[in-house]
Amino acid sequence: MKTYRIGVIGLGQRIAHVLAAMREVGWSLKVAGQVDPAPVGAQILAAAGIAGGPSFATPAEVLAQGPFDLVMVGTPNHLHFEHINLALDAGFPVFAEKPIVRTQAESLALASRLTQAAGPPLYIGLVMRSMPIVREVIARVDSGELGEIVSIDATEHLGPEHGGYLARNWRRRAQWGGSYLLDKVCHDFDIFGRIAGARPAKVASFGGRRIFTAERAAASRTWDDGEPAYVVPDPGWMGANDAFQSDMDVTDHQTAMVEYENRVRLSFHANSHVGLTERRWYVAGTEGTLIADLVRNRLMVRRALSRQKPERIDYGGRTADAHNGADQAMARDLLASLQDGAPFPVTPFEGLEAGLTVMAIDEAMTSGEMLDCRPMWARYDAAMKRS
Repeated sequence: MKTYRIGVIGLGQRIAHVLAAMREVGWSLKVAGQVDPAPVGAQILAAAGIAGGPSFATPAEVLAQGPFDLVMVGTPNHLHFEHINLALDAGFPVFAEKPIVRTQAESLALASRLTQAAGPPLYIGLVMRSMPIVREVIARVDSGELGEIVSIDATEHLGPEHGGYLARNWRRRAQWGGSYLLDKVCHDFDIFGRIAGARPAKVASFGGRRIFTAERAAASRTWDDGEPAYVVPDPGWMGANDAFQSDMDVTDHQTAMVEYENRVRLSFHANSHVGLTERRWYVAGTEGTLIADLVRNRLMVRRALSRQKPERIDYGGRTADAHNGADQAMARDLLASLQDGAPFPVTPFEGLEAGLTVMAIDEAMTSGEMLDCRPMWARYDAAMKRS
């Protein structure tokens, strides 16, 4: 079996979990070099029995240790554009965590690069594309079983510990993460665009901070069983000690409305501090309806004019992070692509369009007005046509 030489730029918790999943599903791999001033993922690698490999001071020094079979980019979002380009310039296949980049300008520049000339493959860690339940949702939509898609209602509600982590982690700052929705739910908007089969035409959004604020610093910090709350996991690079009194400047709850170019309508609701966690997609078509419960890993489908019990599929394999085996599935997809040339479930362009959708939603929230997305898509299409 081939042993894959891996270079790592940014050994954070997420990339470490992906590497652990790769080992778990049978990859033979060696981390041949990594750079990170505070590699918080090192303990995760050690627990998975993976040696962290030699450490270097800069990405350029790591890349000079090539050739690599894969360079993995797990740095904070504001560094993705720089590090993806460095790895592509070096000529190595790249896996980058989502979101692919942080700004519209970076999105247009990367789109232009990716369409100008052939280069090494770029894989984006939109891990939900690899989940069996998500693949089934897409297959049901594509089969026509639901008829024409009319509307989608979706949610992502996080428990207090998860939300508190985001309020302490580097993702709390727009300068590093982009926005709450960009970092946390670009996954979902990638799938919504795929289900709708069109780009957003108009978006509107409302959101803000009402949970993790200094005004609520006196809120209870203890679970009802006596355990301390808002303290795990380690907040990592540039972490803050207190979820309520950090310098957080992104939303902790947000709603969005989207009208796609083909008149599919979407409503979305996110909250980072709930007692009942939920990540649910309700997809309504002219002939049928499905509900995908991504937390409990269950799918329910019924035709509109059926009086029979709904079809129910329980995929099992629930995990604490609600990825429910998606990391392992993505690791298999990545190996199949590198080893056999199989298509990866999501393209960089789909990742770019998901990110741009969320950026438009955030712009609409900031302006307080409905945003026409057509000028944005015109700029994006023009960027891909530049010679």
